[in-house]
Amino acid sequence: MITLYGIPNCDTVKKARVWLADQQHDFTFHDFKKQGLDEATVRTWLKTLDWEVLVNKKGTTWRALPDERKAAVTSADAAVALMLENPSVIKRPVLVGAGPQAHVGFNAAMYQEIFAA
Repeated sequence: MITLYGIPNCDTVKKARVWLADQQHDFTFHDFKKQGLDEATVRTWLKTLDWEVLVNKKGTTWRALPDERKAAVTSADAAVALMLENPSVIKRPVLVGAGPQAHVGFNAAMYQEIFAA
C-alpha cells in the first residue's frame, strides 16, 4: 500500500499526486495537518531517512521558529518532537510503500526510478 504524506495546498505535493495518478499508481493521500501524525509513523520514516532530511530548514515554518527552538533541534528525538508539534516543518511529500524505504520530496525522474525498481 502506497501512502503519500503531505498537505494538499503544497505545490510539490500536488505535483506528486498528479504524477502518481497519471501513472495509474494506487495510493492513499494522508493530509497530516487534518488527519494528524503520530510518533510511530515518524519513527518509521526515520528507519530509512535521516531526521535532517525530514526537517525542512529552508521552509517558512522553520524560519518562523524562535532561534532557541531551532537550536534545540540537535537529535532525532528533538526533531520528532518538533515534527509532531508542527507538521508543516516536514519536507514534503513523504512517500511510503514504494519499496523498502521512505522517500522525501518529488521530481518526476526520481519517482520514475522508484517505481521502476
